[in-house]
Amino acid sequence: MSNGVMSIGDVASRSGVPPKTIRYYEEIGLIAPAERMENRYRAYSETDVQTLRFIQRSRSLGFPLKEVGELLALYRDRRRHAKDVKRLALAHIAELDRKIAELTAIRRTIADLAERCHGGQRPECPILEELEASPH
Repeated sequence: MSNGVMSIGDVASRSGVPPKTIRYYEEIGLIAPAERMENRYRAYSETDVQTLRFIQRSRSLGFPLKEVGELLALYRDRRRHAKDVKRLALAHIAELDRKIAELTAIRRTIADLAERCHGGQRPECPILEELEASPH
């Protein structure tokens, strides 16, 4: 395509976001639907590539789609307040800390069970017994 207009395949290649995901982002309203060419194919611009890279990077840092939408709105708003961006980042850090604590507790439990399992030829296994047990 000419005039700086790209196909969905081109923009996917340049942004690192698969075409299926780009269409999904359009469906949920995270990004505006692409304009259509006379042949009905989607047409994208360099701005779309930048936006998709922004979304991809935000997602790679673990931000949920709702927060990505908020970050994108702040990114586009030249009158934004940095405190609003920081608030989102700090809330995300708190959620990551909660998940880390949860995963650490799970790891500790599994490590303890593995330590108690003799791992020999006998059928008795504290790991399986724990998995069979009713929740507390």
